[in-house]
Amino acid sequence: MSDSHELSWYPDWAPRPSYGPVPAVDPDPGGPPDPPPPPPPPPPSSGRLPLRERDELIQTATTTTPPRTPSPQHSPSPRPTPQMAHAGTVAGGPGVGLGLLLAPPTAGGSVGGSRTSVATSEGYTRGPDIMIVVTPNPERMVERKLRGIHLFMITINATLGTGLYWRGGQILELGGPLAVLLSFLIVGLLAWAVMQCITEMLCIWPIPGAMSVYVSEFVDAELGITVGVAYWFTYSVAFAALLATVAEEFDFWGDNKALDAGIIYVLFPLCLVAINSFGVEIYGWIEVVTGSLKIGMLGVIAISLIVIHSTKLCESGVEKGGQQCTEFDPWKAENLAAYDTDAAKNWGSALMISLSIAMFAYVGVEIVAASALEAKWPERHDRTSSDMSRRSHDTLIGSSVKFSAVYIPVLAAIAYSVSGVLVTLDIARDDPSLPRLSWINHTDTANNLNTTSAFVLIAAKRGMVPLANSFNFFLIFTALSCANTNLYVSSRMLFGLTSRLEGGSGQPMLLRILAYFGKTNRRKVPMRAMIFSALAFWWVPFLQLADGPEAEATAGRFIEVLTEMSSIAVLIVWACQCLAFIRYYRCISRHRVVLQAKKISQVRRWDKDDWKDYPYRSHGQPFLAYMALAGCLAVLFIANGAALWIGFNLVPFLSSYLFIIAFLAFWLVLKVTRGAKWSFVDLSRPNQVIKKLKDLHDIRLAAT
Repeated sequence: MSDSHELSWYPDWAPRPSYGPVPAVDPDPGGPPDPPPPPPPPPPSSGRLPLRERDELIQTATTTTPPRTPSPQHSPSPRPTPQMAHAGTVAGGPGVGLGLLLAPPTAGGSVGGSRTSVATSEGYTRGPDIMIVVTPNPERMVERKLRGIHLFMITINATLGTGLYWRGGQILELGGPLAVLLSFLIVGLLAWAVMQCITEMLCIWPIPGAMSVYVSEFVDAELGITVGVAYWFTYSVAFAALLATVAEEFDFWGDNKALDAGIIYVLFPLCLVAINSFGVEIYGWIEVVTGSLKIGMLGVIAISLIVIHSTKLCESGVEKGGQQCTEFDPWKAENLAAYDTDAAKNWGSALMISLSIAMFAYVGVEIVAASALEAKWPERHDRTSSDMSRRSHDTLIGSSVKFSAVYIPVLAAIAYSVSGVLVTLDIARDDPSLPRLSWINHTDTANNLNTTSAFVLIAAKRGMVPLANSFNFFLIFTALSCANTNLYVSSRMLFGLTSRLEGGSGQPMLLRILAYFGKTNRRKVPMRAMIFSALAFWWVPFLQLADGPEAEATAGRFIEVLTEMSSIAVLIVWACQCLAFIRYYRCISRHRVVLQAKKISQVRRWDKDDWKDYPYRSHGQPFLAYMALAGCLAVLFIANGAALWIGFNLVPFLSSYLFIIAFLAFWLVLKVTRGAKWSFVDLSRPNQVIKKLKDLHDIRLAAT
């Protein structure tokens, strides 16, 4: 990266600078005086210029792109002062979260460029062309050292977590074997469709805070901020919830609250923070090792289940483990429609609830977009102005993110579906040891094994104690590695939200607090954001130390509500990404002729002359994006509410709708406090669209 990089963009949603009337400069002071200009037309009743004229003046005054090579007229400026940063434009991530506050020209000077003001034919005064050269702050930068294998394994570690091993048995008890297969397949198909939309935009703009930026630029700025906060909340809560899950699985070897408090709730989080404190390249290789172990162990579990199923001996009425053999076929017609009558009115309702449960298993497939912040880019040569009009392979991440983004949802769906089916072959749906929904009265539950994993139950019930212990150890390892990845993602999301904020002495207190988390240490690790993300919900697992059955049940329900809220948050983020892609797709389709004429690189999706200029074309668009959006909304409002169809219960209501209410409330508060328009971003004007696309290109180039 060069010592300085230029930002010639100005977000459409940022407050515009107002330029007062400045006398026009006479280019020939020695000549005869010019005739007096005609009187200006009367201003509108509001005292402001008409919208189109005002936009044209401001765009001309603030967005002139300076030369890309240093010259005597355009020398690099020192690091910008806090006065150059706008204090009220916190958006989804770097490149969008900071608006540049351009001071009006004065007699004493201006911020770069020429100080000459120009009088327009209408009698108004146009501000000068302004160039701002921003020197990157080393304290607000991370290192780009993650390779494709690192991105793949980070996503694997986040996705192959507790969703299958703990939720699979719950789905089996709720809706039977067919519900297990269908729920994992349907949600897997939805995850693949969503990732098709995200990947197409990510291959063009692999930028910090990508998912928040896409929503801010193509849908709504305040919605983009809310999406960023929701995404941080998801993984910060999940980090704490996974520690609680680890404590539950340790209870398989005996309930010891001192062990839970001292080791699981204190020592393990400190170890995970220490691992995340390494440089990102070392952290990436740690993820490769843990991810490889998880993939291998998943294969071992699948093979073990196949062996267990194939070696059952029922001729004598007794299995090898000494347990009474009850021969059953879970895939008979009468068993396929079996469901938990205490949780659902019919099998269709049980399937809807199963979809919302299976959603938790796919949280993390989109992490590759968050990891793009530190993905390694090929070294590029000096940037010139032609970078905006020609294809440059150096600005593409390409295969570094494409494989992970496209194929991990498919691989996860296959792994979940196959493993889920194997579970249904080895344990009956009505087995009282299977976990049930926490808000159901457990009148017939007889689980004395202290585990919620169907995999451990299968081995234990067959009398294979060493295998059950091995399975349980692997599940604990899985939960801890997933918590490690969740801490990484939450810290990078918080860093992305705050890294372009300047917290100088003249800024509001809230901005200074937020800017504090946008700095990195000498290893370029956002330690402040990471420690805050770890501590934000660290108190949650300690609720499990409550004494008494009623207190423990209440704590368990509270943790379940928080966990479900994190799933809802990711589902909302998915829906917003689909909406952002739909508006992006319609935008470049509407202006395709102008984009072709202007040769705007990497957004000409239908350019047959330069087909390879567009990095990635997802399948079946825009139909697939509409279906993905509809699927997200269906799971969000229909499947998540299916638990209430049998009757109102506070726990499923809070799990399903509390975060939706909080999300909408936060978005509305931002709209009101920022005085924003109650409409989506305007993508109808070709000039504004071209400027927006170039702004995103600038963010991408500045990141390298």
